[in-house]
Amino acid sequence: MSGGVEKAHLPELLRSRRDAVLGRWVALAAEGVRGRITERELRAELTELYDLIERTVGEEAGGAGAELRAALGEISRNRARQGFSPSETALSVFALKQAVLEQVGATGDVDAYSEFIGFSSRVDDLGLVTFETYSAAREQIIADQMEQLLELSTPVVKLWDGILGVPLVGTLDSARTQVVMETLLERLVETGSQFAVIDITGVPAVDTEVAQHLLKTVMAARLMGTDCVISGIRPQIAQTIVALGIEFGDIETKATLADALAYALGRSGIRLSEGAGA
Repeated sequence: MSGGVEKAHLPELLRSRRDAVLGRWVALAAEGVRGRITERELRAELTELYDLIERTVGEEAGGAGAELRAALGEISRNRARQGFSPSETALSVFALKQAVLEQVGATGDVDAYSEFIGFSSRVDDLGLVTFETYSAAREQIIADQMEQLLELSTPVVKLWDGILGVPLVGTLDSARTQVVMETLLERLVETGSQFAVIDITGVPAVDTEVAQHLLKTVMAARLMGTDCVISGIRPQIAQTIVALGIEFGDIETKATLADALAYALGRSGIRLSEGAGA
């Protein structure tokens, strides 16, 4: 090459033109995040990645590859929590290729062009790492949110001293049954309650599966020394139970929550006079 054109193979180019490449990378990545994180935060993240990438293409690679993947994983998890899409997350990494290619073009170094092909492939691999990590993190976030919703939808409340209430609303499936049992058993340990009223007034339908889930919850409570009463057995529910041949055995059932509470109070030796509390 003539005319004093600067020569630089890729590792040297990344070092000598660090500010230009990094600045361009930040600018390109900022277009993708559209102000949802500050430029200062973005620059800090990409500067850390740049330092590690520079080491992986140079002679100091060592453990930089593992560090780079760990750093990418942390950024991907943060992006998932911040609500970015997986494509937006990966494109922030892919933007490095354009930033480097522009500088390679400025040098006119044929060897740097040749090395850029391998570098580009490596950046593609890093982009896939962000995509995979993002997907795993997003799935975990969704699972955590579902668990929190289940816990919120299955409260265990104190109806009276020694009597807990579990008002169920909506469909009772395996996952929710597990949450109900865990929450109920935790409260039983905390309170030492002798009775628990499981109210299914808000459960739209009772089939064999729902009945089995209820029985599991009752049996778990019994192992803790607690007697359970199932309330909310409406006429339609009663007809369905009979038609399906579902057997609740010796489990006490009541039509309303008030009936169930009165039964539990009576079994506890508490008698309420008419007009009490008026």
